[in-house]
Amino acid sequence: MMLVHSNIYTRRGLIGTAGYGRRELLHADRVTLENRYFSTSNAFDLTGLKAFPSFDKIQQKGLQYANMSSQTVITANSSSLSSESMQEWESAFSYEAAMEALSSLITRKKRGANSNKDAKYTKLERMSMYIQILGIKEQIVDLNIIHVAGTKGKGSTCTFCEAILRESGFKTGLFTSPHLIDVKERFRLNGLEISEERFLLYFWGCWNQFKEKVTEDLPMPPLFQFLTLLGLKIFVSEKVDVAIIEVGLGGKNDSTNVIQNPVVCGIASLGFDHTDILGDTLEKIAWHKAGIFKPQVPAFTVPQLPEAIDVLKQRAQELEVPLQEVEPLTYKRLNGVKLSLSGDHQLVNAGLAVSLCKSWLNTTRNWEKLFQNDIADDILPEAFLRGLSTAHLSGRAQIYHDSSLGSSNELETDKSRFGELIFYLDGAHSPESMDACAKWFSNVVHEKIRRPVSFSKVGKMEEVYSNGYIQDSNEKEESNIISKRILLFNCMEVRDPEIILPRLVEICASSGSDFSKAIFVPSISTYSKVTSGASDIPLFIPSKDLAWQFKLQRVWERLIHGRDTGLSNNLTMGNLPPPEFLYDDISHCNPENGKLSCSAVFPSLPLAVSWLRNSARDNPKLRLQVLVTGSLHLVGDVLKLLKR
Repeated sequence: MMLVHSNIYTRRGLIGTAGYGRRELLHADRVTLENRYFSTSNAFDLTGLKAFPSFDKIQQKGLQYANMSSQTVITANSSSLSSESMQEWESAFSYEAAMEALSSLITRKKRGANSNKDAKYTKLERMSMYIQILGIKEQIVDLNIIHVAGTKGKGSTCTFCEAILRESGFKTGLFTSPHLIDVKERFRLNGLEISEERFLLYFWGCWNQFKEKVTEDLPMPPLFQFLTLLGLKIFVSEKVDVAIIEVGLGGKNDSTNVIQNPVVCGIASLGFDHTDILGDTLEKIAWHKAGIFKPQVPAFTVPQLPEAIDVLKQRAQELEVPLQEVEPLTYKRLNGVKLSLSGDHQLVNAGLAVSLCKSWLNTTRNWEKLFQNDIADDILPEAFLRGLSTAHLSGRAQIYHDSSLGSSNELETDKSRFGELIFYLDGAHSPESMDACAKWFSNVVHEKIRRPVSFSKVGKMEEVYSNGYIQDSNEKEESNIISKRILLFNCMEVRDPEIILPRLVEICASSGSDFSKAIFVPSISTYSKVTSGASDIPLFIPSKDLAWQFKLQRVWERLIHGRDTGLSNNLTMGNLPPPEFLYDDISHCNPENGKLSCSAVFPSLPLAVSWLRNSARDNPKLRLQVLVTGSLHLVGDVLKLLKR
């Protein structure tokens, strides 16, 4: 019989530094773990695993556990444990089991549904109680938090802040939402997504602490609340020097607003989004966003419309908050450095990030230590420039060259055998963010094609573009290339396509970047289940209701033709658009005269991506430039398909 001390929360190094991994814990019958103790401050309680059917079977086959004060001791009888038992034990703690547990926390499929008004405690009161359960209330103050709200740009601002302070020598934690492929993306330590081992250790620790304390008045926290609490627990346990926290929705009533002592707050650009929750005027939306202001804590914002800035200033005055309006960063201040996040709108977010980081450094008394206070206001320190040029955020103005059209050997030896398929991904879903997306796409599709390269194959760093691409000296002759711009679109049903689609069309058309065709697809992601990045995706999903996609298509056709064409071409595996569908431009589309339409609805996203790949593979002269937008969920699904 062996005793395994399983308190798994450690200081900076956690398990990795101490030399112990999850597999060592799970395979307790296969290795000797006598007297190996993990340095911890909180118990890793397994009680909550009773909820999993497999756990009862595991107990019957020789695994038992007992709570002993602040410790949990797992007893494993090597002689009685079969290989099957250990597999079940691993399964109970697996990543898929964690995703199943997270899925059980989804309380409604659509955001904005009415919450339980009869609940004894408010959301933020419950958040405070959960923090007490985790025992991290006092430690949260030491996280030196930067808290950022906004309608668009808050994720980019947080990403810039993290990179700047990391390049300045600080240990950083970054919490953002939503994730695109895998929930681990929401938690970054020193710029890197948290590892699966660390995630599982912290996840099950929090899960079981909550399970032990739940009551009718204090149930398990819903999904986003749980993830917020998990992020705070991770950052406290990892002892980061700074935690950058992105607001989920709104500000005043957001789960992240349980933070009471931030070092500095930021409000990114404000616009109309989530109006069903935040209100239908800019004043109401600004009031919610300003809810993250804390008395006398410095705050910064970007240029806003008058009705928004007036509300922010009023709320700041009430709380004695020193609020400053920050101008966008200029190319002069960047001193030739290119922002790693594309689009002119990123100058606004970068300017806000610079001010937030300067304020954070001054408040924490690190500015003079690092820079001797001899840097002029209009000059950015080298560490700031490094951060601004290396920050990375998937799914926002991201360019992805699809390399799956042939084998790697074929592509190296004869690139001319296949066409090109380039995805331009941006999760824009509000009117303002769609404007920025359209302007970005209009600019980049006319640039020289740049391909991803290995830096080891490049002689001089100056040859590499700042976004990680290099111009190919063996590019196909541009005169022989047929470029077609395709819109791949979906949005949530709470969005108004009558607002966001016209803005996209108008901006792209005015810059000569018209779309040849539009493809409308359902997303793969559902709001009732959290899946891992490794989850398989079926090629054909015939059960999807496509009514919403047909509505989007009708809006599109009205935009193009000025009237409803009455299209309802429900595509199946055997009824896909013919190859010539891609070649007729919008100006030649006239369904009433028998011409192919300007758009199509595909029954599944994997089918649409497969069709685009086949089209490019079969046409060596074809360059498909596909803008994927309308939803971060759609962008995440496409990335998942491309990278699997």
